[in-house]
Amino acid sequence: MKYSEAEQGRIFVIRLEDGEVLHEVVEKFAADRGVERAYLIAVGGAGPGSTLVTGPRDPDARPVPPLTRVLEAVHEIAGVGTLFPGSDGRPLLHIHLACGRDDETVTGCGRTGVRVWQVAEVILVELTGTEARRKLDEETGFELLQPGG
Repeated sequence: MKYSEAEQGRIFVIRLEDGEVLHEVVEKFAADRGVERAYLIAVGGAGPGSTLVTGPRDPDARPVPPLTRVLEAVHEIAGVGTLFPGSDGRPLLHIHLACGRDDETVTGCGRTGVRVWQVAEVILVELTGTEARRKLDEETGFELLQPGG
C-alpha cells in the first residue's frame, strides 16, 4: 500500500447539460479553475451511445485490453471518482458509474465517454497538500495513481 495525506480545499457544485461528455467537462472545468486534485460524486442521466469500460477483455494480456459496453438507451447514473494530474500534467478523471434502467444495472468506468442525458449533477471536492499524480504504467497501459508519500 502507498499513501499520502491531503486536505480539503474548495468545493464546487456543477450542473452538466444535455449532450455534454462527463469526463471531458469535468477535466476542462478543473483545468480552467486550477483544480489539480479532487474527488467527486455524480448523479443524473446517461444518454444512448454512452460507453463504459466493464472489465478487461483478457485479464492476462498486456497492455490490458478493455471490455466496453455501449448503453443503448437512457440510464440513471450514480458515480464516484478521483481527479489527479495525468502523465501530461493535465487533470485526469477516473470515475466509476452505476447505470440503471428498469430492472438492469451496468457498472463500469466512464473514461470512454458518458454523454449526459438532460442533466448531471457533480459535487467536486478539491484536495490540497499532496503531490499525488497518475503515471503511465507501460505494462498494463493504465495511468496508475502515485500517492507520493
